Amino acid sequence: MGERVRGGCCPPMDLMRSEPMHLVQLIIPIESAHLTISYLGDLGLIQFKDLNAEKSPFQRTYANQIKRCGEMARKLRFFREQITKAEFSPAVISVTEADLNLDDLEVKLGELEAELVEINANGQKLQRSYNELAEYKLVIQKAGEFFQSALSSAEARQREYASNQSGEESLETPLLSEQEMTTDPSKQVKLGFVTGLVPREKSIAFERILFRATRGNVLLKQAVVDNPVTDPVSGEKVEKNVFVVFFSGERAKNKILKICDAFGANRYPFAEDLGKQAQTINEVSGRLSELKTTIDAGLVHRGTLLQTIGEQFEQWNFLVRREKSIYHTLNMLSIDVTKKCLVAEGWSPIFATKQIQDALHRATQDSNSQVDAIFQVLRTREMPPTYFRTNKFTSAFQEIVDAYGVAKYQEANPGVFTIVTFPFLFAVMFGDWGHGICLLLATLYLIIREKKLSSQKLGDIMEMTFGGRYVILLMALFSIYTGLIYNEFFSVPFELFSRSAYSCRDLSCSEATTVGLIKVRDTYPFGADPVWHSSRSELPFLNSLKMKMSILLGVAQMNLGIILSYFNAIFFANNINIWFQFIPQMIFLNGLFGYLSVLIIIKWCTGSKADLYHVMIYMFLSPTDELGENQLFPGQKITQLVLLLSALISVPWMLLPKPFLLKLQHDRHHGESYAPLPDSEESLQSEPNHDSHGHEEFEFSEIFVHQLIHTIEFVLGAVSNTASYLRLWALRYSFRTFNCASKVFQLIYPKWKFARELVINCRNPTSYMVNHRPSLPSPRRFKCDAPELLVFERRQTPNTIQPSVHRRYNNIIILIVGIIVFIFATVGVLLVMETLSAFLHALRLHWVEFQNKFYEGDGYKFYPYSFALLDYEDE
Repeated sequence: MGERVRGGCCPPMDLMRSEPMHLVQLIIPIESAHLTISYLGDLGLIQFKDLNAEKSPFQRTYANQIKRCGEMARKLRFFREQITKAEFSPAVISVTEADLNLDDLEVKLGELEAELVEINANGQKLQRSYNELAEYKLVIQKAGEFFQSALSSAEARQREYASNQSGEESLETPLLSEQEMTTDPSKQVKLGFVTGLVPREKSIAFERILFRATRGNVLLKQAVVDNPVTDPVSGEKVEKNVFVVFFSGERAKNKILKICDAFGANRYPFAEDLGKQAQTINEVSGRLSELKTTIDAGLVHRGTLLQTIGEQFEQWNFLVRREKSIYHTLNMLSIDVTKKCLVAEGWSPIFATKQIQDALHRATQDSNSQVDAIFQVLRTREMPPTYFRTNKFTSAFQEIVDAYGVAKYQEANPGVFTIVTFPFLFAVMFGDWGHGICLLLATLYLIIREKKLSSQKLGDIMEMTFGGRYVILLMALFSIYTGLIYNEFFSVPFELFSRSAYSCRDLSCSEATTVGLIKVRDTYPFGADPVWHSSRSELPFLNSLKMKMSILLGVAQMNLGIILSYFNAIFFANNINIWFQFIPQMIFLNGLFGYLSVLIIIKWCTGSKADLYHVMIYMFLSPTDELGENQLFPGQKITQLVLLLSALISVPWMLLPKPFLLKLQHDRHHGESYAPLPDSEESLQSEPNHDSHGHEEFEFSEIFVHQLIHTIEFVLGAVSNTASYLRLWALRYSFRTFNCASKVFQLIYPKWKFARELVINCRNPTSYMVNHRPSLPSPRRFKCDAPELLVFERRQTPNTIQPSVHRRYNNIIILIVGIIVFIFATVGVLLVMETLSAFLHALRLHWVEFQNKFYEGDGYKFYPYSFALLDYEDE
């Protein structure tokens, strides 16, 4: 039935309705199942159904194979991490299936992982030993300096003491010497010491804790290490200090050792003998040299191994992900009772039938199977998935529609009209051909470099912008078009197509009012006449024009939505929706707001001064009153009465008949659940509309309440949606308000210059106006007897006024700063914020005001099994 409806006077559109689908069943011999699924994955035109949904993943047939693939994927992720750390880039090599075998790859990946783990472990041990020896060498050098300086100081004091004692002999000297000789050696105090390195950021706290724990009975010496030291434990560069702690007693030693462990201080042995210190330094230096050579050789070997892995990494990674997806799909198939065949079910487009059959036959031949796979179409009442064939241009527009909801199977797709209406409504709000050119240049950069950018990983925002590059392209082109109509280039008008059609009749019209302007030439050929900008009549004229245009565009788009609901009803053979939804909705909407649109056009054509607000308000409040000067055409009063009554009648027309007719339809078909199934194509086309009341419990109250809500929503929505289209005018007005900063920047200097010269020539302003600035404000605004100008004139002479004003507005620094501010304001506010604002409002107009008239959006997408999609899936 669907094909019969589509075949009319017009050729079918790929995007207008989704592709016809059918449910197919495949009976595949087990020996050719793997190759069959592989070929179907290459084809990418069938969406398999899970026939084992009641089983857990561990109870399925190919759970062990999936586990193997998962383990190989883990090894490949380990290789990728190592390659990334080594700053290598995996080479991209075309995958040739003949060169790859899953079993051999599993063994090879295991060997490579074991080898790489061993190399890493040995390298870490060697690196730690090297770092420890490097710290040990620093400790020996710095601590040796402590002891060397202490020894030198002791020797100097001893020599000084000996020289003093040789010249001063007394009777007490032998007694003191004898007392010293008789001192018990066992009672002499023996000092111990601990050496090591402590992080510099902890050195102050380390010193305080040592002092408090030992009650000040320690001596701490620290030396700063100039360069950061690689910590043996963490492997990171850390700034450290070498310390030496002198103590007395075992208890103090134990406390010091615990404090060193708590602060992460690395302790190293140290010999007091200077000869042993020099020998130790030589030994450590030799050992460091050997370790450095060994580590370099290990790094070369590791780099060679990673380079070998990187050359085939993409090939291995694709094979593992492909095999895992094949076994995952095989787990969705059911095994027949003989356990010799696998049964698969899935959705596929009708146009792909021949390609699927060819793939099945080729898999049977290549696997040397003796039995061909069986392909058959199943009849079902289940709703098929929605599939639109899009390209890189139309996919972004389809994503805008799908973000609201995926189209129901073969209902009218708003994406076809969104390609034109979305960028156009955006441009109505954004229209400025200067900003449109900026958007166009940015988009052309993305389009020219799309091959390179598509292969790179971009950020989230940049990825989204790149994906919608063709949407932005049309937005820019339409913005240039509407900008030419508005005659605005960064909010500045230009006489592009001809000179203005109006001119001032005398100096009194310098305020640019319509009274003072006379038409001296032909009408401006395209867009708004530049004379309207920056005039007193700009807001009354242009705002009124844009408000009325917004209403016309809104009513036209809402009518388009209702007309599409008619084509949906025709396509699905739903006569109830035609008579009791489409017709009353058209009458209600056009009886009120369609009539308003006609009045707007008549007023434009006739030049009438009728108040349309008054006409529409009193059409409801006093429909029988005379219109008077607000009458636009003969018979308007009768026409309004007929339209008002039609709109009132259409409300119960939408509300009451449909629920009762649905109940009669349900009662007529009650008890026919065992009737023969209709033709498969007819079933797929008609069932989505009747499934809700043909197979489920029919609740008249629910149907009636649903219809009541739908009627109220449409009646109130007709008013609110029409008012919502006024955002086209409101956003345009706010955009131009932001944009006026550039205009003020460009016009501020000439007006101040004129004010300065007018004050200087205050004695004869009228003659000065006529001779010098006839297009600027009239002399009535600059009277010479004005108190402000008199005070200004008394305070400064003409000679002093001119340089100050000149410095204020012609200073090169001020001009540069102003240009920078203007550029950043244009890019940051107008090209980013206002673009996003207009984009979101255009999105709302499509989702709410347009699509709710016909679009159900309760379908689900067609996700075929395809190897081409593996690159975009997460591990």
